[in-house]
Amino acid sequence: MPAGTTLTVRLGEALGSKISSPGQSFTATLASPVAVGGETAIRSGAAVQGTVVDAKPLGRFKGAAALQIKLTSIKVNGVERSISTSAITRSQKGKGKRTAVMTGGGAGFGAIVGALAGGGKGAAIGAAAGAGAGGAGSAFTGNKDVVLPAESAVSFKLEAPLELR
Repeated sequence: MPAGTTLTVRLGEALGSKISSPGQSFTATLASPVAVGGETAIRSGAAVQGTVVDAKPLGRFKGAAALQIKLTSIKVNGVERSISTSAITRSQKGKGKRTAVMTGGGAGFGAIVGALAGGGKGAAIGAAAGAGAGGAGSAFTGNKDVVLPAESAVSFKLEAPLELR
């Protein structure tokens, strides 16, 4: 099979930026047969192994969640063969700027409420409470880690030819 051949697999387990760790192996099965020269070289359902190259959960206040996986072996006619595929990377952008705005906005709102309630000292207390509320509110809105559920179909490309006999 030449380099560049696409292998589409179904994941045997869920993988994610928060639930997986670099170096972790995973199982999958070939989702569709691979044909070479018009003939089926590998049947669908072949057992496939892969590894998590990188997994970074979304930072609470900045950064992006990322998951990178690749295939390492495939079982063909009962024989496990090492393969080298391109890595698949999925990422989810963090909130960064929005969190700072929500936290700052909360502090500003708290300062206004505190000033109305108790003057200068009340403004400082209100600002601290408002910043805390703004930060807490942002922690529960829009955080998205990368997740590939079990049975997800993912396609990889062979980086090196695979010789089948």
